[in-house]
Amino acid sequence: DCWIPILYAGVLSCGARSVPPWSLSFYSFAYSLTKGHPSPHYRQAPAENPGRKRPRARAPRSIMEKTVRINKALADAGICSRRRADELIAAGRVSVNGEPVASPGLQVTPGTDKLEVDGKPVQPIAQAPCYLLLNKPVRVVSTAYDPEGRTTVLDLVPAKWKARRLYPAGRLDFFSEGLVLLTDDGELTNRVVHPRHHMPRVYHVLIRGGVSDRALEVMRKGMTLAEGEKLAPVEIRVLPGQVHDLSGVSRNAGPPAGQRGTLLEMTLHQGLNRQIRRMCRDLHLTILRLVRVAQGPLRLGVMKPGEARELTPAEVAALKKAVEM
Repeated sequence: DCWIPILYAGVLSCGARSVPPWSLSFYSFAYSLTKGHPSPHYRQAPAENPGRKRPRARAPRSIMEKTVRINKALADAGICSRRRADELIAAGRVSVNGEPVASPGLQVTPGTDKLEVDGKPVQPIAQAPCYLLLNKPVRVVSTAYDPEGRTTVLDLVPAKWKARRLYPAGRLDFFSEGLVLLTDDGELTNRVVHPRHHMPRVYHVLIRGGVSDRALEVMRKGMTLAEGEKLAPVEIRVLPGQVHDLSGVSRNAGPPAGQRGTLLEMTLHQGLNRQIRRMCRDLHLTILRLVRVAQGPLRLGVMKPGEARELTPAEVAALKKAVEM
């Protein structure tokens, strides 16, 4: 700590008659630092008060009570899908600990908080989830409830599964038919319908008359709908023959008089509402029949319209793998 006086003496010995005042202040300041006494021009951070209590560290997440969004809690309990839960909350039909829920983002603690829907307590699922594959016929809505009183996919569930709180994982429009997944597994349902997982869906579409190469190319490259929505490319191939039974069961029926049909197999990776029908509308193609034959690893196979079956363990495992569960 003696280098400052030596430096000052060196400056004078070099012939300098005087030293600028600012340099003296600088040397004084530097010297005070070396001696551990801060200069009045130097502001040092206040020393930590040893008597001051430190903030208590948060408990690790693993040992804290786990909270989830209320729509997930309702889905996990098999009440409905997360989307439907948001609708119930908006309608004021859900309460937590006796208080109506106003926000779908409310965090609750399953097993601790008391959840009710329409005044009825919500009980957690005590049994293994159920997974059904249904071949939806036309003129059936793929929702758990229809305010217009139309037949729903749940009306077609066999008696032995009626007691389960099943709901469809995804939708199929009123005049379309084919594969619909029914389950009470809320987490799987959310992942199946979430676009992040890009679960492909395969459809067989019977078109009246022929389909030009230009129309096929437009759909394969990705088109923009009349509403302005940009579509991702669609995988399309023309299946051989004129009239087909799209569910896989042979049908001895000829084409309508004076009409010919083209059967397309279309694979979609988007989840836009009525996407195929809107695409064909814009390309002036008339759909005679539309059947979903596959969704991810699931295949419709040979099933009669309205028939339902339980997924095999291998199908459940493949489905969970596809949605990263």
